[in-house]
Amino acid sequence: MKIFLTGATGFVGGHVARAYAAAGAELRLLTRRTSRLAAIEGLPADVVVGDLRQVEPLRTALRGCDALVHVAADYRLWVRDPKEMYAANVDGTRELLRIAREEGVAKVVYTSSVATMGFKADGSIVDETTPVSLGEMIGPYKRSKFMAEQEAIAAARAGQHVMVLNPTTPIGAGDAKPTPTGRIVVDFLNRRFPAYVDTGLNLVDVSEVARMHVVALERGSVGERYILGGENLTLKQILDRMSAITGLPSPTMKVPHAVALAFAFFDETISGKLLGKEPRATVEEVRMSRKQMFASSAKAERDLGFRTVPIYNAMRSAVEWFLAEGYAPPAQAETKAGA
Repeated sequence: MKIFLTGATGFVGGHVARAYAAAGAELRLLTRRTSRLAAIEGLPADVVVGDLRQVEPLRTALRGCDALVHVAADYRLWVRDPKEMYAANVDGTRELLRIAREEGVAKVVYTSSVATMGFKADGSIVDETTPVSLGEMIGPYKRSKFMAEQEAIAAARAGQHVMVLNPTTPIGAGDAKPTPTGRIVVDFLNRRFPAYVDTGLNLVDVSEVARMHVVALERGSVGERYILGGENLTLKQILDRMSAITGLPSPTMKVPHAVALAFAFFDETISGKLLGKEPRATVEEVRMSRKQMFASSAKAERDLGFRTVPIYNAMRSAVEWFLAEGYAPPAQAETKAGA
């Protein structure tokens, strides 16, 4: 099977590319001119340079492919110009789907996010049937992913063979950028996590997310969404587990959301607007943290054979990878991570 894969130089996409290669797929990988290629180093693949904001030139690369797997997205919780994010995430997705349809690409897997689900403040566990609307999406990233997912669903309803995967919060080795989740690990390793807020996430092993991309082309149903999740954990539980892995202390001070929001506002104003740097905390992040992002993967387990595995090994892999790559001094956390 010949697969056109976007996002292969990113964290999730890199794991997906390697999973497809291991399964014997013929890969054609979309990269940007500025992409770091470490995630796909050594892979037998054709590399295409392009941009999701200018999709028409990708028509030739899509031609002759059996499947489009669209993992790429502009994933930032703070951005100076949200128009760029909408252009890549929404317009880029819509145009890729159109060209794939016109070129006769048989199947499409669109990698969305659990961020498009209808989470509640009371920690209720949500699934694919939980009601949700665009108005519930906080910030340009979540709004753009929700809108892009709607484009994928609309294409499926119109007859295109499109299925949607909704990973929760992937964790594991290779998060080079790092993602917002990876930054939690890096900040913890560098002892820049003096306190925490009352929030919750669902963490999933990135390797299992990658495996599901292979399975989805075989077993996924047209127009369906599948949550790919792992363990539902509070932020405090996540930090405690990293403490158990590394021997570093877990923070004991809980900060009210109002205090965190004030800090994020000033950090965003000074770092983002005045200095042009990405702030360490954003208003969007704090607003999102008021909801416990707990989810169920029962549908993917039933229909795709997804495995909800304990997250400890993936967390340990992430810690060891960040230490090995120099994201934190080894002496900060070497006692148990290397054991």
